[in-house]
Parts: sequence; C-alpha cells; structure tokens
Amino acid sequence: MKRLIMLVAAVLPLSALAPAAADAATRHPTVCSPLPVSAPPGAEVESVTATAHAAGTVTFPGIPPLPTPAPIADVPARCDITVTLTHPEADDHVTIQISLPQDRDDWTGRFQGTGGSAYLAGDFGAPLITAVKAGYVAAATDAGIGRSPVDVSGWALTADGEVNSPLLKNFASRSVHDMAVVGKDVALRFYGDPVRYAYWNGCSTGGRQGFAEAQDHPRDFQGVLATAPAINWDRFAVATLWPQVVFNEERTYPTPCELEAFNSAAVKACDTRDGVKDGVIADPQDCRWDPRRLIGAKVVCEGRTVTVSAAVADVVRKIWAGPVSPRGEKLWYGPAKGASFGYLAKVGEPFFVADSWVRYFVEQDPRFDTSKLTYRQFARVFQESQRAFNTVIGTDDPDLSAFRDAGGKLLSWHGQADELIPTQGSVDYRERVNWRMGGDQRVDDFYRLFLLPGVTHCGGGPGPQPADALGALVDWVEKGKAPATLATANADRTVIRDVCRYPRVTRRVGHGDPAAAAGYRCANG
Repeated sequence: MKRLIMLVAAVLPLSALAPAAADAATRHPTVCSPLPVSAPPGAEVESVTATAHAAGTVTFPGIPPLPTPAPIADVPARCDITVTLTHPEADDHVTIQISLPQDRDDWTGRFQGTGGSAYLAGDFGAPLITAVKAGYVAAATDAGIGRSPVDVSGWALTADGEVNSPLLKNFASRSVHDMAVVGKDVALRFYGDPVRYAYWNGCSTGGRQGFAEAQDHPRDFQGVLATAPAINWDRFAVATLWPQVVFNEERTYPTPCELEAFNSAAVKACDTRDGVKDGVIADPQDCRWDPRRLIGAKVVCEGRTVTVSAAVADVVRKIWAGPVSPRGEKLWYGPAKGASFGYLAKVGEPFFVADSWVRYFVEQDPRFDTSKLTYRQFARVFQESQRAFNTVIGTDDPDLSAFRDAGGKLLSWHGQADELIPTQGSVDYRERVNWRMGGDQRVDDFYRLFLLPGVTHCGGGPGPQPADALGALVDWVEKGKAPATLATANADRTVIRDVCRYPRVTRRVGHGDPAAAAGYRCANG
C-alpha cells in the first residue's frame, strides 16, 4: 500500500491527493485585526481599526432624508477595517471603511467600491453589506466631509468664508481614488492574495464618482457601473433651480396637483408610441404633446375644482424646455415629460442639492435666497458655476481613451422618468464621447448607456426596474459578453422586458405578449 501511495504521488501533485490539507498549509490566515496600510500618494495614514461581526441579519439606522434600507439576512461573518487618512495640505480626516468576508472561501476575489448620494460621499451601511453578501470586498469613504447627504454647512466654507477647496476636491474625486488604493491594499494584506477584479457601483453622486474614476483614474476599476449620474454637476446643480425662476418671473404659482395633471395628460397622449399601453412614456424626447392643450381643463385639487389657465400651461412648457439665457440661448435640460414635479417644482422650495450648491459654493453666502432668482440672476449664477467649478466637479471630460486602453468597461443606465437629474444630461455626455472617440460603434466597445422607460431616480417608478445591471457588467468584464440589452422586470416579475442600448429603442413586435421580453425588439431611434 505504501508503495502504491508513493507511486501515485510521483504522478499527481500533492494538492490532488489531499486538497484540504494542502489548502490549509498554504492559505493566508484571516484575522480581524488592524493591518499595516500603505497610504496613497499625497496622503498619510492616521489610524487603522478592526471590528469583527458574526454572521446573521444586518439592520440599518437610515440616513435622513434617504429611505431606510430593509434588513439584509444571511450575511456571512465579516471584518470591517476602518482607515483614517489625512492630506497634510488639507488638514482633513478622511474615513474609509473596508468590509471583508471573514472566511477566505466566501471571497470571490472581487473588490467593489460603493458610492454616495447628494452630498454624501459614501454610505457605510447597506451598499457594503449587500456587496459582502455577494462575495465582494467592499469599500466606502466619507471624503472627510461627514455623513450627511443634505448639510454642507460644516465643511463647504472656510473660516474666511471662501470655498474649502481641499474638501471639495475630496468630494469631487480624490477620496474615491484613495479608497480604491487603500481598499485593494487591505484586501491583499487580509487574504494574502490580490484583488482579481475591481468594480465601481454607484448611483446619482455615486454615478458621478464612477465617471470621475473612468476619466481621471482609469486603472482603478476594470468595470464601472455608474447610474443616474450627477455628471455635468456645475450645470445641472444650478439648472434644477429653473422652475423657481419661472414661477417668479411669470408670477404664476401652480399647485402640485395642477402640475401633475400635465404629466398625466402627457403620459396618456404618448403612452402607446412604443406599441404598448403601460402607463409609461418610452421616449419622452419623442413625445410632442403640447401643454397648451390642457388649457381650460378642470382639475380637482384638495377638494376644489381648478380650471387650468394659459399662464400655468406656459409655466409647464418653460420648465419642460429647460433653462435659457435672457436672450433665449439654451443653457441646459429640463425634466422629461412624465417625470414628477414633486422635487424640482415645489413653489418656494428649491431642490436642496441645487440650493446648497448655489448658496455655499457659487455665491459663498449661506443667506442667499435661491427661491427669488430672476432670469437675469439665474443666467449669471449658471455661468459663474460653470466658470469656477467645471474643471473641479463637472465630471464631463469626453476623452475616455485611457480607460478604454486599460480595458475598462463602463455601463450606465438612466431612468426616463428621473425626477431629480435630467436624463438628457447623460445623453449629452454620451454624444460628446461619440464625437470625441469615433461614434457609437467604437464607443460601444467600452461604454454602453441604457435609458429605462418609466424609471425614476436610481430606481422606482411605474416602469420595469433593472434586474441585474452589476451582473451584466461582471459578464462583460470577465466573460467578454457585452450587453446589447439590459434586463428589466417589475416587482413580481409579471412584466419582463429587455431595454436596448442607446441610441436604439425598444419597440413592440406585432402581437407578442406585452409582458414578455420576446414581444419586443431593438429599433433605430
């Protein structure tokens, strides 16, 4: 018997005879304790701490005004490594959290950077836990500005009342690159193996951060999922004040239900242009319904009947058209037909992202009243924001050649009913990339955009929702399967539909089942 074992051992490697024993002998032990961390260039490590968490269900306190995430069950044991960095010239203190599956067997070899929302640079809750449950090492950063998506008063301005440029730089781009460097370093030291695939996953501010990485640090992530992105920040963050300007200048102040009556009428008029009646405008840019057609209609608002006036119809027309200069020159895009007016068009209640941006950064005066802007004042503020901050946080450089040459893949989707960030901003950027880099076919090799009918900001709304965009990106990066369509479905999966990549559009095929993906095809827009 001994001679037989020796003979087999001479032919087969030891790992084939006793894989468990071999793995135990070579596997790097994973101990949840502080690790030595290499600081990114220009930064210094201030502290490293570690916290172990047992397997089980994780609940979250929520970050107002963001909705509180649902508990996540069956999360494996994990280790949270918290690293504090400083950039000496900024005198800042940036917190990065890296969450790692405790057991090496629970790690897929993938790293996921996660993004923020509004003025929150990173969410240390549900995004990290979701990623860890899926087998990723995950990371988030607070950019040294705190963890409020709303309040910038503690960091936007210096004691002298000037823009705190180092912290704005952190928020705009630097913190995410530092997080990628630190996160991958921690994974290597924790497991003894390098990250095989690095992905970015973010929406809104997180989407903008993903585009910033592709533009400025093209080797940080092989795959970038950047959805409903807040790119063109220097313009969109002012443009979303436009409804307030129109109300003021036209001296017309419609009620919320009057405004939504126009959306309802537009949806009714344009619903079936894609061949199916589903309560959704498939392509708002193809919806030519004129708000003046609602003049004289009766609308019941809070128990009283209101007759839609020509003045209100003109206000809606101007809001949908988007901001213009006093001379009529188009400045940016308005909300799409079918997108709720509930956030951007509340009379006297400016959108908080835009309000804070103008008060603290553009005007550097927290007392500035953005609800009282005139057409002329708006144009001045818009131009100043673009002049002073485009290169800082515009995140709109169309030259993605370094990202392309590094083999990166960028997947982006934007809801056609986005009520916060005009969808056409994503289209504008994609067209600029096309012009710079050789047109749709060449750009599709590394960057694909999907416009999702009836989907609101970062998800929700009456349209079918993206089913697994991150999975589609992983297949593109790791298997070379470029997504021609993006799968969407409603909550109970009674409606399943594939959305075609821009600039193609989804159209109904004959009399196919309107609830099934097979009933649709991709057509030229």
